[in-house]
Amino acid sequence: MSKKINIAIDGHSSCGKSTIAKSISQKFQMRYIDTGAMYRAITLFCLQNNLISEGIVNTKGLKKHLDSINLGFEYNSENKVSETFLNGENIENKIRGLQVSENVSFVAKIPFVRKKLVLLQQEIGKEKNVVMDGRDIGTKVFPDAEIKFFVTADVQIRAKRRFEEMNSKDVSFDQILNNLKMRDENDTRRDTNPLKMAEDAILIDNSDKSLEQQNNFVFSKIEKVLKNGN
Repeated sequence: MSKKINIAIDGHSSCGKSTIAKSISQKFQMRYIDTGAMYRAITLFCLQNNLISEGIVNTKGLKKHLDSINLGFEYNSENKVSETFLNGENIENKIRGLQVSENVSFVAKIPFVRKKLVLLQQEIGKEKNVVMDGRDIGTKVFPDAEIKFFVTADVQIRAKRRFEEMNSKDVSFDQILNNLKMRDENDTRRDTNPLKMAEDAILIDNSDKSLEQQNNFVFSKIEKVLKNGN
């Protein structure tokens, strides 16, 4: 891709933001950054170090350790995915479990956590050619991104997709549905950088869209910007 741009993707939990971002990354050879994985990694650190209990985060303890937390992404050429590392350990599988999902919104709403990660994300974006997904990318991290998408879907459909994806007998559909509703509530109502659609974002409701239909729509929007510059 000759013209370097940044693409911001925001939206609700389990609506396929990362799927879209990965598709864009592969087609247009852009660097993909999963910001949700960053917040999940911090959450896992809290769980491993007894810094969170029943949704209450020991913010004093977390703040003390935050600067020593090292986050990184490495591309796995065998699986063709970017994997998340916490202090040198591959935690990609650990951060996708329900326990992290149930607690991540409590950690993600902490102002000093968001400040640290937003600065890191913005630093990554300075070189351009980045596609990044999260909750506040188009409104806070990349407000000047050349393209912004906001992705959503009916919560029942999101829960069904997530349930089928996890394929676990240990987690019920109702647990996942309630978790998504709680995360939606926390994401949209938090004081610091709440989830909201940027005024210039392109809305994608994929409740009844196939992956092919979604990709065709997204790719056409990107190709138009690359060709025309707007």
